[in-house]
Amino acid sequence: MIIEAAREEFAENGYDGARTDRIAIRTGMSKGVLYHYFNSKDDLFVAVLEDIYQELRSQNEALVLSDFEPEAGIRELIAHTYKYFVKHPEFIVLVNSENLMKSQHLEKSQSVRSMFAPLSRRLGELIGRGQEQGIFRANVDVVELYISIVGLGYFFLSNRWTLSVVFNRDLLAEGAEERRLAHMTELILDYLRNVKPKDGPK
Repeated sequence: MIIEAAREEFAENGYDGARTDRIAIRTGMSKGVLYHYFNSKDDLFVAVLEDIYQELRSQNEALVLSDFEPEAGIRELIAHTYKYFVKHPEFIVLVNSENLMKSQHLEKSQSVRSMFAPLSRRLGELIGRGQEQGIFRANVDVVELYISIVGLGYFFLSNRWTLSVVFNRDLLAEGAEERRLAHMTELILDYLRNVKPKDGPK
């Protein structure tokens, strides 16, 4: 309950604008009780960041990549990740706030550092199967690949208001999100696809 209320407060007002008084009011607790659980606003923000990253990890873990053929698995992972950002715009707001502060809060978290290791392993296995079948290129850096998957959707969703003005295109119009998903999916798959015959020259 406290984390949910804090998540809303930080997402609506940013780190600097958020107030523990309002978080206490949202929970129906006194400020003293709130500080019984969290020593400071900083500690509370760390907990909120851990919560949103855990949520994203849980969403990704719900997708069993081993159930899919390689290309289908990549398509599902891209869509799954992108749709999480669409449904949870507060993730973008909170992570943007933390990046402005150069990750000074997330640096204090021990859990986040290992949180995405299972996804990296399962994505690596999926890429490996695609390489064995000769449909994916060799030498794929799984971390770089996942950063690209996240970044292609994250940047669009966090900047579409300014991008709409710069390019004179309504990127908030109906169908814009779906077009972006289709574009980024093909972009990633075109990078992954092996253009050389399986037994061709190295």
